[in-house]
Amino acid sequence: MTQSPPATERIPRVEAPTLADPSESLAEFFGNHPERRYIMFGGKGGLGKTTFSAATGYWLAKQGKRVLVFSVDPQASLSDIFKTDIFGKGPVKVMENLWAQEIDADRHIREYQDEVRAKILEMYGMDKVPDEIEDYIAAASAEPAMEESAIFDSVVDILSAGDYDYYIYDLVPLGHALYYLSMAKVYDEWIGKITHLREEMREYEEVAARMRRQKEVAEDQILAELQYIRGRINAASRILTDRERTAFFFVVIPEQMILLDTAKAAEMFARFNVPIAGYIVNRVLPESLLEQGVPAYLRNRMEMQRGQLAEIEQSFGSSVLGRIPELERDVTGLEMIERVADLMYGGGRA
Repeated sequence: MTQSPPATERIPRVEAPTLADPSESLAEFFGNHPERRYIMFGGKGGLGKTTFSAATGYWLAKQGKRVLVFSVDPQASLSDIFKTDIFGKGPVKVMENLWAQEIDADRHIREYQDEVRAKILEMYGMDKVPDEIEDYIAAASAEPAMEESAIFDSVVDILSAGDYDYYIYDLVPLGHALYYLSMAKVYDEWIGKITHLREEMREYEEVAARMRRQKEVAEDQILAELQYIRGRINAASRILTDRERTAFFFVVIPEQMILLDTAKAAEMFARFNVPIAGYIVNRVLPESLLEQGVPAYLRNRMEMQRGQLAEIEQSFGSSVLGRIPELERDVTGLEMIERVADLMYGGGRA
């Protein structure tokens, strides 16, 4: 007896409001919202966020806007897509009006470690940082929150400089993005943990005996530094939720699990007050392929996509600002980036 295939889970209709007006195209969105200077493309990993970030930067740069496309993702591929080694080198000009940057979080952690060592040597008049303190620095730097600290510190530095008309943030995958939004709580707990560790360090009586007064000042300075870091992280987190200047685009593809995850993430982002601009559907197989005698497996995949595209229409509706077809090759180099920009924006102007 043949069993029927299991029923698929229906994608819930997304209630999270978006900034886009009904039937507004991507080009029209930028034209109608020039105040949205912080642009983010988010979604599950591998869906095309980096491609769309690069293409949007290209399109805006061609219209005379100064644009920085940057990424904090350790797995970032801006270097690959622009065919230019930009990792850890600061803003690198890739064409007229367009710069790209990949942040090296590990380097920022090392710089922070060196800064801590220098402060200890200066405050205690030592020639060498004691091994016990080196172990403490290493342990603190290994905390997962330290990498987020380095990342957010870099983001604040980039955005506070105000050197560009648009900042396009090639965001980390959804799970990490949601984690960043809750970093304030994480840092409260982390600072409490570090404070406890510092209390335990009172056993190092030889240091306290030499410079007891200075040590008390040093403790205040270090805790103040931690509070400063937390403030910087909160400042970077606020960029994600800036209702006046930020626009967040979800990138999806017509596959059920991706759509389910995106629908759930959209509701969560809305609870964090992230200003969702709309959705872009990537890797849509063009119907014209059916006229080319494609194999059965591709016909079946196209049939599956029709069903998912209908679900997208029902769930996301007029919030879908673009549908980008599956391309025959990877998007690398300015020629392919220009092609994607044309598919996304056509001849429209911001």
